[in-house]
Amino acid sequence: MIKWTMKLCFFHSLQNPLPQRLYLPFKPKTLPTHLPDSAKHIQTSAQVTTDAQTTPVLSSVQKGNFLPTSISYSKLLSQCAASKSVGVGMEVHAHIIRFGCSGDRSLRNHLINFYSKCRFFRHARKLVDESTEPDLVSWSALISGYAQNGLGKEALSAFHEMHSLGVKCNEFTFPSVLKACSITRDLVLGKQVHGIALLTGFESDEFVANTLVVMYAKCGEFGDSRRLFDAIPERNVVSWNALFSCYVQSDSYGEAMDLFQEMILSGVRPNEYSLSSIINACTGLGDGSRGRKIHGYMVKLGYESDSFSANALVDMYAKVKGLEDAISVFEKIAQPDIVSWNAVIAGCVLHEYHDWALQFFGQMNGSGICPNMFTLSSALKACAGLGFEKLGRQLHSFLIKMDTESDSFVNVGLIDMYCKCEMIDEARVLFNMMPKKEMIAWNAVISGHSQNGEDIEAASLFSEMYKEGIEFNQTTLSTVLKSTASVQGVKFCEQVHALSVKTGFQSDMYVINSLLDTYGKCGKVEDAARIFKGCPTEDVVAFTSMITAYSQYEQGEEALKLYLQMQQRGNKPDSFVCSSLLNACANLSAYEQGKQIHVHILKFGFMSDAFAGNSLVNMYAKCGSIDDADRAFSEVPQRGIVSWSAMIGGLAQHGHGKRALNLFNQMLKDGVSPNHITLVSVLCACNHAGLVTEARKYFESMKELFGVVPRQEHYACMIDLLGRAGKINEAMDLVNMMPFQANASVWGALLGAARIHKNVELGQHAAEMLLALEPEKSGTHVLLANIYASAGMWDNVAKMRRIMRDGQVKKEPGMSWIEVKDQVHTFIVGDRSHSRSREIYAKLDELFDLMYKAGYAPMVEIDLHDVEQSEKQRLLRYHSEKLAVAFGLIATPPGVPIRVKKNLRVCVDCHTAFKFICKIVSREIIVRDINRFHHFKDGSCSCGDYW
Repeated sequence: MIKWTMKLCFFHSLQNPLPQRLYLPFKPKTLPTHLPDSAKHIQTSAQVTTDAQTTPVLSSVQKGNFLPTSISYSKLLSQCAASKSVGVGMEVHAHIIRFGCSGDRSLRNHLINFYSKCRFFRHARKLVDESTEPDLVSWSALISGYAQNGLGKEALSAFHEMHSLGVKCNEFTFPSVLKACSITRDLVLGKQVHGIALLTGFESDEFVANTLVVMYAKCGEFGDSRRLFDAIPERNVVSWNALFSCYVQSDSYGEAMDLFQEMILSGVRPNEYSLSSIINACTGLGDGSRGRKIHGYMVKLGYESDSFSANALVDMYAKVKGLEDAISVFEKIAQPDIVSWNAVIAGCVLHEYHDWALQFFGQMNGSGICPNMFTLSSALKACAGLGFEKLGRQLHSFLIKMDTESDSFVNVGLIDMYCKCEMIDEARVLFNMMPKKEMIAWNAVISGHSQNGEDIEAASLFSEMYKEGIEFNQTTLSTVLKSTASVQGVKFCEQVHALSVKTGFQSDMYVINSLLDTYGKCGKVEDAARIFKGCPTEDVVAFTSMITAYSQYEQGEEALKLYLQMQQRGNKPDSFVCSSLLNACANLSAYEQGKQIHVHILKFGFMSDAFAGNSLVNMYAKCGSIDDADRAFSEVPQRGIVSWSAMIGGLAQHGHGKRALNLFNQMLKDGVSPNHITLVSVLCACNHAGLVTEARKYFESMKELFGVVPRQEHYACMIDLLGRAGKINEAMDLVNMMPFQANASVWGALLGAARIHKNVELGQHAAEMLLALEPEKSGTHVLLANIYASAGMWDNVAKMRRIMRDGQVKKEPGMSWIEVKDQVHTFIVGDRSHSRSREIYAKLDELFDLMYKAGYAPMVEIDLHDVEQSEKQRLLRYHSEKLAVAFGLIATPPGVPIRVKKNLRVCVDCHTAFKFICKIVSREIIVRDINRFHHFKDGSCSCGDYW
């Protein structure tokens, strides 16, 4: 810590080696081997210009009417330096040599100042080197030129050389040297220069003191900077500006605002630099309200036309308030400069008004202002947003002409543009040509592959990046995890997870949410749950990922519990959460809870969201209310293929085949082309309604009319339809005609057809193929046993049961669910674990008495247990779906439809029983089994006994 007193004891030890001097012995710095070349500099940035004031004087020199004196040349060179009139200044230099005035020390110093200000440092340096004894003015001009042009190292090298020659600093040299220390963040040297200023008495100079304040602040020593600032006896606006501009540049926006208020209270009037800095602080804080107040203060003080302040306002409004305010300020700027244009164009890109950004870009070119790299970077983003590949290529050509190919910032913008225009090959060429690939470039190309569906390539690039030792950040990890989720690469996800723990990113919410999403999509719900429980703060994205994972993997109850927890923590749901919850309700057939989520969608204004609207259609359809699904479908604002497919599929599942086909025709009239999912729904509609002719027509014209090549699922639908209709030979012909090997769904369809038509030979063949594909599935054994039982082949039934027992193949237990008062109740055959079991069984006994009187006869032949007839009747009576219906009758008000879901195909006996029960109790019973919906009403089923 520096003691801010006039005591010199702190510097005493530094003076001992050179007692004859007051200067400190600096460590020599190596001069740069390559200084900026003047010729190249002219080509890239500077223009040889003349000035209105210098041209008449030069003309008089050329005509011989000019008196060549030291004073006249000095004035002319000062004017050239101020106006950056390079060509004129060089001609004046030539005249000075011609008239023999080059030995004049004063003129040499003016020439050094002129060349330094115009960034022609080779010329300036040559003049210094040619001088036998360069004085303080020469060195100060050179050092000042370096510092003002951001060349801190060069300035300090010149200062060291000056210092070694014993040339002393003055109040004009110190600020330049301290500025160079600020540029290079060389705090050690800055402190030494401060020591010299103390020893020589220049610390109290206003300019030196202000530069010291800035130097300490830019080197991160804000405490020392503030103490120096407080020690300035008479602080003017420049002093205040120096400190709080440093706070702004160091992102200490709150401190800058406090200091600005302090300045106002002290009676110092802010100038345009104060106001532009403080507007930047408002931008950093995201405080648009305070920014608007500063704008008003600016208007009051008459600085609204100042370019610095206006540009800062455009930037602030674009980033914090709104684009309209930014454009309004921009349009009031009389002569917008490159900074003004960059601010408004970047603002348009930020708000995704990419077409506006390109319009402003065109206007800027028309105004004669040449774009720089920042302008072109924004224009590239706009091209990427609009997919304007041709304009993007033109900008690329322009950048090549500007000689910016080696600029990593520009290259990353180009890579991003090509990726978003789906030109990944061009992006890779650019990436591969980059001499030095930094993290941001790797991120851009990895993200590009991920966005274009090349997920394996994205993961491979990350592996390569890691092997090369390139640092990565949360963006890298999240992008790679997104690709990992797409290909369901569980092992790779675990490796990325381990890497995130190792590198400390496991606590970053961005990475946590990506891990949750990836584990969820890979089916590792337990791993996702562990990560979720360890979250430092669960945000909406984390809840969404976890709820979605539960929903996708049939843990709907957990999803709904988590939503309650989310509400208790005060997190407002978004449309994605609601969509996932609706899918959970659909899987559970939780109609009442689905309706509650519908209310939340209305409450939070998500009805215009396509995801939420489509999920509503799907939920109501899968919960057995096709009328509610139809109403939700009619309210979807912009019906896309997902909306139409959901509604057509819903109608098909509910047995409304004709309505499904009519809706499909309406979709075609509306100009929406079907995809493979829509056509599966159409074929299913034909299947459930037994519409063989219509199904053939759609199946045979899929490729010709809609460009959809039939897949396994389309063949499976057709084979199932033909098999159910008894057209076994035609179904087998279709199997043999398939362009690929039949999968389990195809053989399963044939096995089902064999069961319906009691075709033992076909059943055995289909079962044999299924067991080869899915040996662990018990359903194949059970269906084949049913076929044997229906044909009276009881020895074969016993053999199948023995095979299952010996092979430890367990029959999947039949389970049924019913929702009552927001709670889902689960039943299995003969279940007595329910709290109201006694009432349920009593209700069933009562129903069966009434059913027997109405003509019901139990179908004991479908039960494969080797027990007495009476025991088979008892087992049939207590099937899970019958228990669920009985509970619904005692737990719900009269007249309310009973909705039951079953995990297997509803059995023939239950199907028959429900036709009797619905008529006896005058209730609609809706059963959703693994294949379709059955609406039992007035003694009949919507499927027409065809399922």
